[in-house]
Parts: sequence; C-alpha cells; structure tokens
Amino acid sequence: MAKSPERGVKVQRNSPMRAYFTHHIRVFISSLGELTRRPIASMMTVTVIAIALALPSGLYLLLHNIDQISADWDSSAQMSLFLKGNTSSNKVERLANRLNLRNDIESTKIITPEQALEDFVRISGFGDVLNSLDKNPLPAVIVIQPVIDSENPLLVSQLLNDMKKLPEVDIAQLDLEWVKRLYTMIDIANRAVWVISLLLGIAVLLTVGNTIRLDIQNRKEEIIVTKLIGATNAFIRRPFLYTGLWYGLVGSILALTLINIGLAMIETPVQKLATLYNSNFQLIGFSLDNSLVLILISCVLSLGGSWLAVGRQLSKIEPS
Repeated sequence: MAKSPERGVKVQRNSPMRAYFTHHIRVFISSLGELTRRPIASMMTVTVIAIALALPSGLYLLLHNIDQISADWDSSAQMSLFLKGNTSSNKVERLANRLNLRNDIESTKIITPEQALEDFVRISGFGDVLNSLDKNPLPAVIVIQPVIDSENPLLVSQLLNDMKKLPEVDIAQLDLEWVKRLYTMIDIANRAVWVISLLLGIAVLLTVGNTIRLDIQNRKEEIIVTKLIGATNAFIRRPFLYTGLWYGLVGSILALTLINIGLAMIETPVQKLATLYNSNFQLIGFSLDNSLVLILISCVLSLGGSWLAVGRQLSKIEPS
C-alpha cells in the first residue's frame, strides 16, 4: 500500500516530460499535414531547394570522379633519363637500383640500347639505314615513374633537377606541363564549387524564409488569437520551424534523387568511352556518409531560414 503513492508521484513527475515530447511529435506530424494541404506551393518550394542543392552537389561529384581519372593519368607522367654513351650496363643497373630506394620514385625501367634500337626500327621503318651503321647511336634509358602528390605536383620538378645532376645522366626529360594544368584546373573548379555552394546555400535559406514568412502572414489572425489565450512565442514558433525542417528534408531527398537520375543517364556513355580507352573507370555516386551530410546541411539551412523568418514576423504580430 505504501508503494502506490510513490508510483503515483513518479508518474506525475514524468508526465510533463512525456507531454512535452508528445506535443513535439504531434506538431512535427501536423506540420507535414500543412504541407500536403497546399501541394502545389509546397512542391514548388521543395523543387527550388532540390535544384539549389543538386547543382553544387553534382559538381562536387563530377570533380570527385575527375580525381579518380587523374589518379590513372598520373601514371603516364614518366621521366626519361638518357644516359651517357660510355655508361656500362652494370652502372645502369646500379643506378636504377639506387633510384628505386628514393621515396619520390615509384618504379624504374631500364631500356637497353639494343631494345631502344629495335623499337626505333619498328616504329620508324628505317631498318636498312640503321643496320648500315657501325655503332648503335642510341643510349641506354632509365624510365622513371615518379610519385606525384596531387596537392603539390611541383615536387616532381625537384626530382627532375636532382636527376639532371647525376653524373651518368646526359639528358633528363619530363612532360610536366599537363600535370600543372590539370591540377590547376581542378583547384579552380573546386573553388568555384565552394562559391556556388555558398550562394545557393543562401538561396535555400532565403527561399525557406520567404515561404515561412508568407505562411505566417496567411495565419496572422490565428496567431493573434493564440497569443490572446496565453500562448508563448516558442509555442507559436514550433510548427513553423518543423515546417522548414520538412522542406529541407524532402528537398534534400529530391536532390539526391535528381543526382542519381543524372548519373544513371550518363553512366552508359561513360562506360563506352572508358572501354574505348581500355579503362576500368566507373562513375562513383554519393556514399551514405555524403548523402547524410547533404541531408543535414539542407535541414540546417531550412531550419535557419525558418527561424529568421519566424523571429522577425512574430515580433510584429501582437494583439491590439
């Protein structure tokens, strides 16, 4: 008998908290119902949010795929060391082994003078002329595959300078200009994506804020009556904030859908192009983590726009 009052007191202590969460759940669900009552206007707002999110996200995804391609292109940035004619085969092998120990060199390959002459004859077609020579004019060559840092591709220039100083090396060549141009263009594109993302993020915030402002104006009389019976600004603000949250959530899901549709439309042509170049490249879509980040950003922007709009409008609406 003594335990029943304690149970009663425990229920009373928990009931306010339970009522608080129950009220939030009801408002959260009812705010979705408000959107379904005006489907055309709500869909227009959601579509604007989705397009504003899909554009920078799609560009980010495009650059991410380009990074995957450029990782394969890096392997074609080879350095050729043309050795002096008096370098013996033993010295060539020792030099190649010594270069393999460097951290900035991934691998080396030796092309002997005989192999170089054979390849030149096959490519040029001047076999009869070259066979008439008393001595092979072509030197031994060491082909180096350098390690390229995508954040600092100019480190390869330092490696080239080091190779030119080797006593066995006559000429060191590297076509680095395309590497510089590639990463410069990628860096410019990354910065452009950040600028576009910032501008379109502001557009999402303003779009949701303006939509909520119009909604508050349409429900002005209802807000006044609610204030007359003692409702606080926090109570009145709550359904509008949840409405903005729904805009952000649905808009981000629609943006992800548009991105996936775009990837599906270009996947087949990209695969055909990769096949022509004997590449195993495949388009990479948004991972689960990236998708959750996009949804979170959309919800935060929409919630922020709702908060700003409600704060400004509620301060102007007071019972007379």
